[in-house]
Amino acid sequence: MVDTTLYILTGFTAVGKTSLSLDWARRNNAEIVSCDSLLFYKNMDVGTAKPTPRELAMVPHHLIDVVDPSVQYSIKQYLDAVKQIVSDIHSRGRRVLVVGGSGFYLNSFFSAVVDGLEIDPADKIRIENQFEIQSLEASVEVLMELNPGGVGDLDIENPRRVLKAWLRCAGSGKTLEELRLEFDQKPGEFDSYQKKVLVLSRPREELEKRVSSRVKAMISSGLIEEVRGLITQGIEKNSSAAQAIGYRETIAYLKGEIGEDALVETIVKNTRKLLKKQRTWFNKFLPDEAVINVSQLETLPDDWHSVAARIPG
Repeated sequence: MVDTTLYILTGFTAVGKTSLSLDWARRNNAEIVSCDSLLFYKNMDVGTAKPTPRELAMVPHHLIDVVDPSVQYSIKQYLDAVKQIVSDIHSRGRRVLVVGGSGFYLNSFFSAVVDGLEIDPADKIRIENQFEIQSLEASVEVLMELNPGGVGDLDIENPRRVLKAWLRCAGSGKTLEELRLEFDQKPGEFDSYQKKVLVLSRPREELEKRVSSRVKAMISSGLIEEVRGLITQGIEKNSSAAQAIGYRETIAYLKGEIGEDALVETIVKNTRKLLKKQRTWFNKFLPDEAVINVSQLETLPDDWHSVAARIPG
């Protein structure tokens, strides 16, 4: 009988997910599905600590190197691909091991993340053109008119979020609060699957040392040269890739905005901030029983903690 459980392995940046996931997948007849928001992009290898060609050959991997760095890969594209991939893996009688630490993509396995709202192309173009020529304050005023009860906790100083909210309200004829209430009732794409989760952790000081070592290794392994090449490939057209930690700092360095001495320090500092955000996400959404300290661990246990189909919040 095919094991259709979704085994989900997550954890902190630099915690050591790659080697442990490869070992577990080989021992348990599994294929690996990435939920790392940067491994989708081709030629972003050094700065993402992407598995090497040798590691990729050890176990079948999915959703790595699927689009050019200049093209943004949306959560909807990811979900459409993942649903088919999961079905295909199970049809081969193999297990699915989801690996990654990107909270938003990880959450897509537990809750709805796409509302399916479609906007008339002509309305979209009209609103985007108006947004482009007027001030952000004017756009916020339009959004307030569409939401007389207020816009909740929307960051009205973030142009991208203001535009998205405007498009959603105009396209649906509903307020943000009405859309939120509807979305909260929407089932997740993988609610029908049992899920077992492990969160890999290490003591804080050990993680920070690993981050420092990893960043130095990335620089010596050619991160600057990699980013120089990615700029010619149009990475700056894709904010998701260009603003990623390690890449945004190196782009700034190549543009003369920060010095060479500050490059490693800045990447390390920003990665430590990411560790803090990851810790908050794991504490909020995943059970303590799922967390495992891998400092002295050579292999992952076969008994994983089960979680509910939906994670509230």
